[in-house]
Amino acid sequence: MYVWGRLAWMAATSKRRGLFRFGDESRLSFRCLPHDIDRNMHLNNARYMMLADVGRIDIFLRSGFWALCSRNGWGPMMGGLQSAYVREIKLWKTFEIVSTIETWTDRQMIGRHRFVADDGRTAAMVLTTAGVYDRGGRRFVPIQEVVDQLSPGLQPRSLTPEEDAFVTSHAGVRELGKGEG
Repeated sequence: MYVWGRLAWMAATSKRRGLFRFGDESRLSFRCLPHDIDRNMHLNNARYMMLADVGRIDIFLRSGFWALCSRNGWGPMMGGLQSAYVREIKLWKTFEIVSTIETWTDRQMIGRHRFVADDGRTAAMVLTTAGVYDRGGRRFVPIQEVVDQLSPGLQPRSLTPEEDAFVTSHAGVRELGKGEG
């Protein structure tokens, strides 16, 4: 089933998985299918990103974030990502995507998607940064404003050294991209 089918399945079954709260994990199970692989017969790098999207949208739906964005004219906007491939996910093998919201800064949320192979070991890790854009106000919404509407009173934890390095690296790459015209 191509990613659209997987997305439809996730959306159709999201209520069964219950409400997502900050600090929870979204866990989705998949199988590596023939259209997911590259010449090495394992899950290809682009498919990891597409499946991380499915995990992220699961969080959006189950937390009420998607509905909040719709009501307010907001749109989630990916800022960037960093991925590390640790082990292969071979054709026909099952795996899980464990997606979380790790923490947030003023205008960016830090997410993590861990791909867990059928033996329980991490196969890949994807860190993401995202913001929330207010189309009417033409501004990025402070993340705490979003969090206060979904989980009142919740505060971010400090960035880990790895998250801080990711955010710093992302800012550098972003500036490099802006300089390219």
